[in-house]
Amino acid sequence: MASATYTVEGMTCQHCVRSVEEEVGEIDAVTGVTVDLATGRLVVDSSTELSPDLVRAAVAEAGYTLAN
Repeated sequence: MASATYTVEGMTCQHCVRSVEEEVGEIDAVTGVTVDLATGRLVVDSSTELSPDLVRAAVAEAGYTLAN
C-alpha cells in the first residue's frame, strides 16, 4: 500500500470535491481518495506507487490543478 498527499487548487464546493474524487478514483491501483475542501488536501491511497503525473492529469480532467 502507498499513500500520497497533494494540494488541489480551485475547488469551491462539494461538487468540486466529488469531481476530483471521481476522476482520481478511476486511476488503476487507487484504493481510496479523500479530499478536504477547506484545505484543498487530496490524499490518494493505492496498491502501488503512483506517478504524480497520473494524479495531476486526473485532477486536470476534473477541471482543477495541483499546487506545485
